[in-house]
Order: sequence, then C-alpha cells, then structure tokens
Amino acid sequence: MIPERAFVGYLPIGFPDLETSIDAAVALVESGVDVLELGLPYSDPVMDGLAIQKATQQALANGFRVRDVFAAVEAIRGRVDVPAYVMTYWNPVLQYGVDRFARDLRDAGGAGLITPDITPDSAADWIAAGDAQELDRVFLAAPTSSEERIRSAVESSRGFVYAVSTMGITGARQDLDAAARTLVARLRAAGATGPDTLAAYVGIGISTPGQIAEVLEYADGAIVGSALVSALAEHGVTGLASTAAELAQGTIK
Repeated sequence: MIPERAFVGYLPIGFPDLETSIDAAVALVESGVDVLELGLPYSDPVMDGLAIQKATQQALANGFRVRDVFAAVEAIRGRVDVPAYVMTYWNPVLQYGVDRFARDLRDAGGAGLITPDITPDSAADWIAAGDAQELDRVFLAAPTSSEERIRSAVESSRGFVYAVSTMGITGARQDLDAAARTLVARLRAAGATGPDTLAAYVGIGISTPGQIAEVLEYADGAIVGSALVSALAEHGVTGLASTAAELAQGTIK
C-alpha cells in the first residue's frame, strides 16, 4: 500500500557491508521513513552523484552479487513492514534473467522495481514479468519529458511514478528546481492523481526537512538519497537514524 505524504529513503544494498546495510534500512524505517528504495550496486551508475557512486563502488569491492539484494530485502521485510522497492539499472536484471529476477524479488517480499535507464516502450519483458508476479513498476519522468513520454510513464507505472526534480545526477541541492512543481502537475493531468491510483514521488536533490515539506505541498512523496548515504558513510547507523528522524519532521503538517 502506497502511503500519503511519504518520506522515501534510499540506501544501496551492501554498503558499507551487507549486514550493516540491512541494519541501516531497518533504522530508516524506525526513524520515520515510509518507503524504502534499495539500490542495487552497479559498475556504471550514470544517474548517481558522488556520495552514491562511492558507496556502490565499495559494495562492489566487498563482493556484492545480485542475489544479495534478495537476501537483504527478505531480511529487512522480516523486521519492518513498509514497501521495499529495488532501484536498479536494467543490465543486472537482464543478466540475471527478467522472469527469474521478478520471481525472486516477489518471494523476498519486495514491492517492485524502480528502473531509471529503461523507458516503458523498451520494457515489455519487465512489464509482463512484473504483472505476472504482481510487482509495482516505477518509471521516471523529467521536466524535459514530452507529453507523450509523460503519458507513457503514467500509463506504464504501478504504485508510483518517479518525478525527477531537476536535470542532472543525484546529490543534495540548496534549492529544488521549480520545474518539479510543474512536472507533478503534468503527471496529475496524465492520471497520477494520488496514492489510491498512482502516486507521484519527487526525487533528486532533496536533503532538508524544509525541502520535504515543500515537495509534499504538491506531490505524494519525497525521495531522499545522497543525504542519507552521506550520513551513513560519515556517522554510521546511529548517525543515519538521527538524520532520518530530523528529515521526517518535514512530513508533519
């Protein structure tokens, strides 16, 4: 079930090691995160900023394997009851086997996939596999997306659609791009009307409680990544929990 006014927290699986990443994800939920976005480490993360790149590179250097994501999701879902999405570039899914990936994710208790580098018109195999396993599909829309691409993202997504707040890579920013508000309005017009149908969550560049509160004035959820990854890298799970609890204040009306 997709919550309203959602605080979505991103962390890569396997950073700084597999067990700690599981504890860190649980700590996020215990500190106020409503939805988990769990990154599958990838060798060429074209959309990710420096903090996430460093974390995923460490996970890979530690020996992360695709199968580890399923063990992590299962362990996390055994301890906390929130939707857990896997964010992954498409190549690892393709190499693992699309149907096999969908089945193993469902069996682990995952909610679905966020796929930043594949568009709906290229995702027929994943759409079919996701439907077969009743998994959500999250496609991205950007301020530069055409009306056709907006409609396609809304029609093909299930659960929520990921609204990219600004162009570029992930990373904390002082000011959110005003285009995010217009983008969400376009998604609403195309059918992303809320948690009961299809939610619109905004991500990239969100790093303060005030920014979360601002986003939640017009969107259904705010996604925070780099700020949480940096907190974990610099201060461990305890520091991460403190940062998440502070950020969660932005969801309070």
